Amino acid sequence: MTKDNYVVIMAGGAGERFWPMSRESRPKQFIDILGTGKTLLQQTYERLQRVCRTQNIFIVTNKKYQDLVLEQIPELDPERLICEPTRKNTAPCIAYAAYKLYCMNPGARMVVAPSDHIILKEEVFADIIRSALNVAASGNRLLTLGITPSRPDTGYGYIQYNDVTAYPEDKRLRKVKTFTEKPNHELAESFLESGDFLWNSGIFVWTVEAIINAFEQYQPEISYIFREALGKYNTPEEADYMEVAYAACKSISIDYAIMEKSDRVYVYVSDFGWSDLGTWGSLFDARHRDAHNNAVVGKNVMLYNASECIINVPEDKLVVIQGLDGYIVSEDDNALLICKKSQEQQIRKFVNDIKLNKGQRYI
Repeated sequence: MTKDNYVVIMAGGAGERFWPMSRESRPKQFIDILGTGKTLLQQTYERLQRVCRTQNIFIVTNKKYQDLVLEQIPELDPERLICEPTRKNTAPCIAYAAYKLYCMNPGARMVVAPSDHIILKEEVFADIIRSALNVAASGNRLLTLGITPSRPDTGYGYIQYNDVTAYPEDKRLRKVKTFTEKPNHELAESFLESGDFLWNSGIFVWTVEAIINAFEQYQPEISYIFREALGKYNTPEEADYMEVAYAACKSISIDYAIMEKSDRVYVYVSDFGWSDLGTWGSLFDARHRDAHNNAVVGKNVMLYNASECIINVPEDKLVVIQGLDGYIVSEDDNALLICKKSQEQQIRKFVNDIKLNKGQRYI
């Protein structure tokens, strides 16, 4: 594997939409959410070793999760752990990592991947990443992976692409026309019917030079903050500088900050068994289900006239459920959630209300 290929895994999210299973002290990326014996972060780290030397894999997380990352990835050199002082969404996170890598290797090619995705066809995924890294090296392109949609899901962002192949050597690569964030059901159905829309996976490939150029052009304020740290990266001064830098940095996603503005964005048309596990509904789809379409985690769950439910309870607790259709039932530690699956978008509101009215200890 070339020394110029690097991977940055983003592992700093709070996972509030999976409350109460995902908690502030241990968000979903640090949980064995599928019952495989490995957490989502561990699976992501192992998967990306297929495309990059282990010593070139970096993890970005919130500083409060530093020990948790090193506990779950004990072979990770602490120098490859990038700790953000506070959450400011994905654009500052990516800018920080890009400038840091640039100081180490100005010719670096960079994969950016969330830590909490399911990818079932791992060799297909690795093949596309390797191809994307080669394409990124040959031009000032910003590449993203788009997933061929299987249903009109309103929980994902969508990417529309041009029909003409953008890169003759690989017909999977297309020029991006538009981004649409989480459409309503009717619009999502029209996207599927048109045949030129993909789900936005949030997985990116580019050279550090290309993404830094994009920040300088479209987000000069963010670029200035992290450019000012040149000379401090990979030194004892870095952490203190970032405390000040993040206080001044706006919170914005990479999609809004760069991808929707740049005319150099391309998408790989992909199908590698992907789910972003962003919602209870996506977890329901990923888990084994019984004859009544219930997805159950817990050894002592008894169901009577219940269907289409996702149930996640402690293994040592006896739980009897009767008459529920299409509900989330989740208990963890000191909290129990019972919520309609169709209303799971309310969970973030529940979490905010709990913070205000019941206190942080329930979060």
